[in-house]
Amino acid sequence: MANQSQLGFQDASSPIMEELVEFHDHALMVALAICSLVLYLLTLMLAEKLSSNTVDAQEVELIWTILPAIVLILLALPSLQILYMMDEIDDPDLTLKAIGHQWYWAYEYTDFKDLAFDSYMIPTTELPSGHFRLLEVDHRIVIPMESPIRIIVTANDVLHSWAVPSLGVKTDAIPGRLNQTSFITTRPGIFYGQCSEICGANHSYMPIVVESTPLTHFEHWSTLLSS
Repeated sequence: MANQSQLGFQDASSPIMEELVEFHDHALMVALAICSLVLYLLTLMLAEKLSSNTVDAQEVELIWTILPAIVLILLALPSLQILYMMDEIDDPDLTLKAIGHQWYWAYEYTDFKDLAFDSYMIPTTELPSGHFRLLEVDHRIVIPMESPIRIIVTANDVLHSWAVPSLGVKTDAIPGRLNQTSFITTRPGIFYGQCSEICGANHSYMPIVVESTPLTHFEHWSTLLSS
């Protein structure tokens, strides 16, 4: 859950999000090194008069041609690795289908016979004390922690986007098309997200709440809900 005036990412709750945060820090360090080098060269040019030998030096031209290529490689390799990791779906323990509507989410647990529900935002006037305004829903998604989860995302009317920042998940919901992604929660907890595609007047009122629980609790919850 994000804090007020927070500048960084939310605490990572999945391996993919941990990789994204590490890559973000890596890219910032590269950008800091580039800015420091450019600032040093600007200061040097203002403070000292460069000779014609320095301006026309082929060695300098070679360096400022090769160095940017090396920097791009240092950024591209980890970025491509994370992209492949995000697209990889290997033998999920649970498959969940999310269907975007104006303006609520419908969920189906496809591994169960009769386990499906609609998830609406709780109005502010009905919100219990201590819950988050515009983020709490009447039916949360409950998943087992430390288990690979595949989620299939689609929409029934207009474009939506199923996004939970702390899990590193953001998948577009497109009418007539099935998109899929996967994630693993590394700890129990409640993770909040929202529709991240402008989908109409009540776009702000489509929250997503994922509750990660131990496997025994999930089995008990699924038995109660499907019975």
